[in-house]
Amino acid sequence: MARPKPWEVDDELWAVIELLLPKVERRTRHPGRKRHPDRLVFQGILFVLHTGIAWEHLPQELGFDSGMTCWRRLAEWTEAEVWP
Repeated sequence: MARPKPWEVDDELWAVIELLLPKVERRTRHPGRKRHPDRLVFQGILFVLHTGIAWEHLPQELGFDSGMTCWRRLAEWTEAEVWP
């Protein structure tokens, strides 16, 4: 079995992390684009922090969405005081 990568979050850990994240209701009147899943964005954040690459160089082919999306979500979660 292959060793998991440092930015991959298993189901057990995600169950704990997910409880800490604020719930965002989708707007009904002008919904816009659907939000990228929190788990993938969180893994994208971990990838950037682990590798030290710039946000704009986050490889979208890994499924994390854009680096800007990950950066914004990190800022959103920081503002919501998910972590100190």
